[in-house]
Amino acid sequence: MGDAERGTAVAEFVMVSALLTALTLAVLQLALALHIRNTVLDAAAEGARFAALADSGLDQGAARSRDLITTALGPAYSADVTASYADVAGQPGVRVRVVVALPMFGLLGVDRGLEVTGHAVVEGLETG
Repeated sequence: MGDAERGTAVAEFVMVSALLTALTLAVLQLALALHIRNTVLDAAAEGARFAALADSGLDQGAARSRDLITTALGPAYSADVTASYADVAGQPGVRVRVVVALPMFGLLGVDRGLEVTGHAVVEGLETG
């Protein structure tokens, strides 16, 4: 190794380590954001299914979604949960809408940056 190349291994190691660390942190942040999105989406769908049951209602569906989100992610993510009646594939149905913060740097991020909706067809008794 000549005098011109002395110390290059340390410099290369620092540059490559910084790049790999940044890439690893970006992948972990994406995984966190997707985990939060999937958890909230599943809770919204479960709340819609619960509200669509024959012996249930909109308030019970929203409460079910809120409970699931609070258990999985914490109370900060269950603040904005609404349920309403909607048309689902031409049938009367229920829509549960959840709006949460989208994490961009750790758990910090865009307030109200993620909105998901769960749908379910309302149960009914057919006579005839």
